[in-house]
Amino acid sequence: MAVSEPTPEPAAGEWLIYRGAGEPHDGIRALPGPPPWRDFDGGPLVAPGPEADSATTRRLGAYRHLAEMHRPSAEELEIINAALYLRRPLLVTGSPGTGKSTLAHAVAHELGLGRVLHWPIVSRTALGDGLYHYDAIARLQDTQIAAGGSGAAAPGGIGSYLRLGPLGTALLPTARPRVLLIDELDKSDIDLPNDLLNVLEEGEFTLPELERIAEREPEVEVLTDDGAKVTVRDGRVRCHAFPFVVLTSNGERDFPAPLLRRCIHLEMDKPDAERLATVVRAHLGDELARVGEDLINRFLERSRTEELATDQLLNAIYLTHHAEPPTRDRLADMLIQRLDRPR
Repeated sequence: MAVSEPTPEPAAGEWLIYRGAGEPHDGIRALPGPPPWRDFDGGPLVAPGPEADSATTRRLGAYRHLAEMHRPSAEELEIINAALYLRRPLLVTGSPGTGKSTLAHAVAHELGLGRVLHWPIVSRTALGDGLYHYDAIARLQDTQIAAGGSGAAAPGGIGSYLRLGPLGTALLPTARPRVLLIDELDKSDIDLPNDLLNVLEEGEFTLPELERIAEREPEVEVLTDDGAKVTVRDGRVRCHAFPFVVLTSNGERDFPAPLLRRCIHLEMDKPDAERLATVVRAHLGDELARVGEDLINRFLERSRTEELATDQLLNAIYLTHHAEPPTRDRLADMLIQRLDRPR
């Protein structure tokens, strides 16, 4: 009889699962069980998601091994770990370019949680876009073509026309939590934050198209956001390990109190000199960080009174190292323009 390995416990006095060190480790195994009100029983378990993709490299930087000396602040680490322990969504607010979206990739990378599921929000986004999509028109067309006697193969079952979205995939029953980035929630229609409440609280959702046929077809294979096939039973998806959900906001609107009380809130401050230098080093390497030191200082000085984003600085340092003064200065000013200037 196989004996399962015991779950490691954090070192005495050390409760942090995510440490912000940048070094991948298996500390997620030491995460204690959830509080009773956040304990989910979805199953049977499905295979874990794929490994991290190129999006994580773009977010964290190709030279991130050179920037491991940077650590998030103690308060940031405590808030992030509180969300992990309590199985609550993490609402991250702050100015553009402060690293809100990158945080999801940093947690997934360090804790080995695989590819980050990304749900970008726009003004037309609805809850259903994140849960799943049923292509009824394609199914009808395939049926008509097959019925027309053209020799086309008969259409597949309903599962061939269903695909889970990022939120729907994150709620599949997995042994370890997936990481879901719901990006720029403040761009949404006024109803979406309220529509999210029940799904995030209950950790489950239904597919009415599959519920209707559950008696004669209780198990249906559908595609996930990862492009893999999973079996949905009785038209219902229920999580086992609640996903690590990061909701980001640039502060363009307020959110309803019911959503706020279900989230752990982290406010990202504007980066200081050390953090900016670390970001530049992680993305562009030591040499360009050294060459661009004057641009970093100018960026910091201007950011005291102007709204600027870190990616503007990265663009400027990357481009201007090919140019000589005075062209270099002119290019930097062209790329680093204040975001809050009157239109």
